[in-house]
Amino acid sequence: METKLYTITVFSENTVGLLNQITIIFTRRALNIETLSVSPSAIKGIHKFTITINSTEDVVEKVVRQIDKRVDILKAYYNTDEDLVHQEIALYKVSTEKLLALGSIEKMIRDHHIQILEMNDSSVVFQKTGHYAETQKLFDELNHSIGVLQFIRSGRVAITKSKVERLSDMLEEIQRKFGNQPE
Repeated sequence: METKLYTITVFSENTVGLLNQITIIFTRRALNIETLSVSPSAIKGIHKFTITINSTEDVVEKVVRQIDKRVDILKAYYNTDEDLVHQEIALYKVSTEKLLALGSIEKMIRDHHIQILEMNDSSVVFQKTGHYAETQKLFDELNHSIGVLQFIRSGRVAITKSKVERLSDMLEEIQRKFGNQPE
């Protein structure tokens, strides 16, 4: 079977130790987490884990089912890139002196759609948002031409292309089933 990058989305309340419970599932299957991002979701009180892994669809399905069985998990899903709008953010610190020695940096700023976050006598910090390949391309170019002093890239942040969060549909269904019960 073909391996490719899958994005797993996990919805839960913000429970202490939950990240450890989730990562154990990957560890037991000898799966490497490529990126991990956790933040509050659009639904009050619910957090969203966005995890990427390279694997086969069969393995990803099993992992998601196993995550879904955890008591503290509301719902887990997986998607391919085609189902998502996603980005990463990267920060690059370079030497001011070496950057200025390049001459005009306007073309690089336009070509890569980067922002300058800070500039001082010793260093310049750039910010770039985009897909992994885009942030890596800028890193490679900067590192080759002037050297990168520091570099950091976030995990993937992603939302589905569907109208609402998939968890919203599930919560509405539960409300319809159990919300109108006599007390």
